[in-house]
Amino acid sequence: PVGAYAVGDRALYSTGSQAPIEIPIPTGKTVDAKRGGTRPGDFVQDMQRLLDVRTRFAEQLPALAGMPHPFFGPMSSRLWGKWGWRHEDHHLRQFGV
Repeated sequence: PVGAYAVGDRALYSTGSQAPIEIPIPTGKTVDAKRGGTRPGDFVQDMQRLLDVRTRFAEQLPALAGMPHPFFGPMSSRLWGKWGWRHEDHHLRQFGV
C-alpha cells in the first residue's frame, strides 16, 4: 500500500511504484528521569495531561484520514492511530515506563 506502515519494529514507506523502503528512525539518547524530570508531586497531574492529550488525539483520528505526516506523507486514520501509539510508546520507553 502507498504510505507509511510498521512491520514489527521496522518503519516502512511505499510510494506504490516501488518496493517499500525501510526508514531508519533514531531512538536518541536515553533520558535520566532523576535529572530535570518531573517532581514526584507533579506526576499525577502530568499523567492526567497525557491521558487528556491521548483522548483528544483519538477523537480527531477520523479527521486525520489522508492528512500528510511531515515525513511519511498522507496516512489513513488507522495509520495515524498506529503512529500515535508507537510515538507515545517510544517516549514512555525513554523514561523506563
